[in-house]
Amino acid sequence: MSMELDVRRIREDFPILRRQVNGRPLVYLDSAATSQKPEAVLAAVDRYYRETNANVHRAIHTLGEQATEAYERARARVARFVGAGDPRGLIFVRNTTEAINLVAWGWARQNLKPGDEILLTEMEHHSNIVPWQLVARETGASLVYVRLTPDGELDWADFKAKLGRRTRIVAVAHVSNVLGTVNPVDAICSEAHRAGAVVLVDGAQSVPHMPVDVGAIGCDFLAFSGHKMLGPMGIGALWGRPEILEGTEPLFGGGEMIAEVFPDHSTWNELPWKFEAGTPNVAGAIGLEAAVEYLEGLGMEAVAAHERELSRYAYERLERVEGLRIYGPRPPEKSHAGVVTFNLLSVHPHDLSMILDQRAVAVRAGHHCAQPLMRWLDVPSTARASFYVYTLPEEIDILAEALEEAREYFSHVLLG
Repeated sequence: MSMELDVRRIREDFPILRRQVNGRPLVYLDSAATSQKPEAVLAAVDRYYRETNANVHRAIHTLGEQATEAYERARARVARFVGAGDPRGLIFVRNTTEAINLVAWGWARQNLKPGDEILLTEMEHHSNIVPWQLVARETGASLVYVRLTPDGELDWADFKAKLGRRTRIVAVAHVSNVLGTVNPVDAICSEAHRAGAVVLVDGAQSVPHMPVDVGAIGCDFLAFSGHKMLGPMGIGALWGRPEILEGTEPLFGGGEMIAEVFPDHSTWNELPWKFEAGTPNVAGAIGLEAAVEYLEGLGMEAVAAHERELSRYAYERLERVEGLRIYGPRPPEKSHAGVVTFNLLSVHPHDLSMILDQRAVAVRAGHHCAQPLMRWLDVPSTARASFYVYTLPEEIDILAEALEEAREYFSHVLLG
């Protein structure tokens, strides 16, 4: 396994990993759904509420000024983490879903018209499909989907064929939450810009797991969530090019996002505050800053290398489980993130997940908010194991052994 991260030492920072479930040590393999939180993040949130709690941007008193300073410091730190030099482009939101909706309703609804096209892929999460369906219905624009290759990668020839003068926006996942496929978002942005389109990258599964630099990628928008990258729930971010955000309408109206309010109209605040109506999640932003500091201390190249090695090992080990089918491109030959999705025999993934839970192994089961992709795979649902900085290779062994036990159990049940 990768020697870049001292995983055993890292695990000491995560109190929840000391839990037992059903009398066994927890094996947490559901980090693509949400990550666990290190002590540094828990302490940062607790310290804010104990020592600094106040509303931001409004009070001329010590706590208010300290809270505002901490909130804006967190913005600048998170912006730097994704390669953005100008923090005006970093908008705090609740999660990736809200960030994508902000672009869909604030930018696309103002700029799309009948005949325009929104280019998506067949591997998108519902959060990067449904907002575009709603906007297309309102504007008369059309949705176009790029096909996948048989092993679950983006069909580059189909992408280039479907990208054209009608394409106004390309919205694409950097990493598939089901297949682990890593899309070539820098090349996608380059081609899209040549066609005159803007690009939104769904970074929910990439920003936590690999170096992401909006300048190097060349995207116009990047959406990501804090809870998937060791931070608290309820905080995320949209990064956008400031020149595009200037012409984007706010998603919500209310306090803080205004410059002036009159009985019949209002004018908007400057970037980024025109998109942050009402009291923000200050503690969440501070917790996200602590998460970023923690990840930077580990080194994102090391994080990515660790997960690539875990994925390679997981494929090798799980392929030896009789009756198990794994979906998606195979590492290390293909670019891949720390996600392995599978089905066992004719066992429903929910039943399989329950059996694994009895052995304290936590995996995801269902359609993973990717029903079009499930139809492409020709299955109703799958099970998914996903890894992070605290995952040990022996936890993959425990998963494999639990799957082998489940296979034996269900074989007897199915055979009567």
